[in-house]
Amino acid sequence: MIIHTKELEQILSDPNLVLIDARSFKEYSAGHIPGAVNLDLFAFHWMDTSKAGMAAFNAQTIDLFSAVGISNEKKVVFYDDVSGMLAARGVWELLYFSHHQVFMLEGGLSKWKSENLPIETKSNEFKPAKFSGTVNEDLLAGFEYIQDNLDKLKIVDARSKEEYDGTVVRAAKRGHIPGSINIDWILNLTNNGTFKNDKELSQLYQFSKDDEIVTYCHGAYRAANTFVALKKIGFENVRVYLGSWGEWGNRSGLPVE
Repeated sequence: MIIHTKELEQILSDPNLVLIDARSFKEYSAGHIPGAVNLDLFAFHWMDTSKAGMAAFNAQTIDLFSAVGISNEKKVVFYDDVSGMLAARGVWELLYFSHHQVFMLEGGLSKWKSENLPIETKSNEFKPAKFSGTVNEDLLAGFEYIQDNLDKLKIVDARSKEEYDGTVVRAAKRGHIPGSINIDWILNLTNNGTFKNDKELSQLYQFSKDDEIVTYCHGAYRAANTFVALKKIGFENVRVYLGSWGEWGNRSGLPVE
């Protein structure tokens, strides 16, 4: 799920590559990797994991990926400023649709620039395609799934300590999902914005490889980064709670600690 700068540089001219800058259009316009198209993934929060909500999410995501030119045979690379939450969100979404030729750029644009690799400022047009994917429910957790399996899951809250303990309130309710463990997503990264090595990540996530893990944050971006970190060190059974605290903390009747 991770591609390095030199590897990406070698395939920039590959017609089978779809390179997606997942930052804002303002940031993209100031400079991006040659050939990249812009898809600001932060614009697409989703906080309804009911059956109807997920049907709408699936339809919207298929439309988005079709618009930016992803089809089944394409190799897709997402990047943001670092090995960040936006690129990770793109990786998780494509894996959720069973598209396995997907990667995020290690270190993001910061590492690319630090190595004096080429940058351009012109906007690149989308080349629409027909995206179709098979939803992999094993990568997704909705509020009902978590509620029904609270006693069986290892739940990782990837938010800040202040959000977790309710000092910072961003929803109708404060606190966290009962039993969840707070491991701030930023701890996944080095000071240079790359992922920590496998030994360091394994020390951070001391779970059994048999555990079923659910990651969440406020909008499932930080949680997606933790998903990638966990998969990187060999955890097989990992789900992202798409609605995250934006749903759980605003939906009445759900338990909170």
